[in-house]
Amino acid sequence: MKSKLIASVFLLSIFCITAFGQVTETEKTLRSLAADTTQGWKSGGVASLNLAQTSLTNWAAGGQNSFNVNGIFSVFANLKKGKSRWDNSLDIGYGLLKEGKNSSYRKTDDRFDFLSKYGREAFKNFYYATLLNFKTQMAPGYNYINDSTKAKISNLFSPAYLLLALGMDYKPNAYFSAFIAPVTVKFTFVCDTALSNAGAFGVKPGEKSLSEFGGYLRIIYSKSDFKNELMKNVSFTSKVDLFSDYLKNPQNIVVNWENLITMKINKYISANFNTDLIYDDKIKVPYDKNGDGKIVAGESVGSKVQFKEILGVGFSCKF
Repeated sequence: MKSKLIASVFLLSIFCITAFGQVTETEKTLRSLAADTTQGWKSGGVASLNLAQTSLTNWAAGGQNSFNVNGIFSVFANLKKGKSRWDNSLDIGYGLLKEGKNSSYRKTDDRFDFLSKYGREAFKNFYYATLLNFKTQMAPGYNYINDSTKAKISNLFSPAYLLLALGMDYKPNAYFSAFIAPVTVKFTFVCDTALSNAGAFGVKPGEKSLSEFGGYLRIIYSKSDFKNELMKNVSFTSKVDLFSDYLKNPQNIVVNWENLITMKINKYISANFNTDLIYDDKIKVPYDKNGDGKIVAGESVGSKVQFKEILGVGFSCKF
């Protein structure tokens, strides 16, 4: 299952590069229309807050009260000057859920993702490029062994990922980019002492960092100016990151695949659908014996595909 999934994502990525690399007369016309020719800075972003509540009083069918809040903040600032391109983005997400009167708030989303990429045009649509990407989270994360006992499995800078890459960036238009880096250094940090001593996220027990050297592929497609009447209020972004460590198990490709769809209802209200798929053989998933989200303390089932989906409707501001 794992190998098939990784192979499928990898083949899909290669297919995307090949498909965008095929040039016909029609595509040349479309690219000339979509090309980003604006010099200077271009910036923008979106902030949204989604709320959901369930309140039950004397409800014969059963159930419990709940309250959920989820926020997204995403900004970018890109510079085009002559043959140089400098792209910067910051994505922050955080969510909380409370179920029942006596339970505490539980985290449903927590991410901090900063990326900076500089490129110098080599020839048409291709750039010599270097990339820096930093990812972490902002608060402790727990797995709940039972209703009253929880185990900490993550924290601020535990993990944190720093990736430095050197390669080529293919940008045929303003919507698509494929960055291929045969020279990449990836650092994993686990600054929490307890998690470090447990050897979490692939570090050796007692150590607080792990370094890897390998190859990296990042594909991104983002579009918010659809012309079709049904799509004109829709924004879509898809990102695929693939990393292979040359020095240890290069066949075990680390996969990160993110998708975000935003549908604008009116000036201030929108619906958001966000998915994250992760596979990393160094991350061990806790053992959930009964499939109810409550784990068995001290046990894991090894590496598995991780998937998260968030759907929300709430307040949104685009700038």
